[in-house]
Amino acid sequence: MRIVLAEDSILLREGLIRLLGEADAEVADAVGDGEALVQAVIEHKPDVAIVDVRMPPTYTDEGLRAALEARRHVPGTGVLVLSQYVEVSYATDLLADGSGGVGYLLKDRVSDLAELSDALERVGSGGTALDPDVVAQLFAARRNDPLDRLTTRERDVLKLMAEGRTNAAIARTLVITHGAVEKHISSILTKLDLYASDDGHRRVLAVLAWLESSR
Repeated sequence: MRIVLAEDSILLREGLIRLLGEADAEVADAVGDGEALVQAVIEHKPDVAIVDVRMPPTYTDEGLRAALEARRHVPGTGVLVLSQYVEVSYATDLLADGSGGVGYLLKDRVSDLAELSDALERVGSGGTALDPDVVAQLFAARRNDPLDRLTTRERDVLKLMAEGRTNAAIARTLVITHGAVEKHISSILTKLDLYASDDGHRRVLAVLAWLESSR
């Protein structure tokens, strides 16, 4: 898997390069600002662009805006955001873009090599990999919440769906059968007026888009 990395902290950037190497990812380029990220993505056409949200010169949302611009030039590029904080609006903007895989992890979790590798695989294949804290805040931000229609178990399943977990992973996490997971998902989609799809990535994106639709 080919990666372009955008991180303004030299120390963290070098650490991520080494960690990505251990995850069997090839870092085609590592840059320190948004403009360089756009050029690197155009040049190298990576599977995934890893980007910090807050980058020079204003340290607000340069990283995100650069990632979205890069994906306009190279559609389908996965974007994995690494942030120090949970910033739900940025996750929403990426999901609304809809032209490639989306990930959002907190920086203090990326030291887990297995979790990072799993997130890269999902984002690189067009899926989602959202930190559980991001998902929790998406749920907490809801008003006039149709999620009240769901049972406690269905809400547990939906949260794991939103993180990008497969049916098998949901079954293992909740210690239930694969068939039970399928029944819960069918019920969830029916209650939320969403159409079921064989494409798991589309299903996750649809659920997250719906969660954000009435914020």
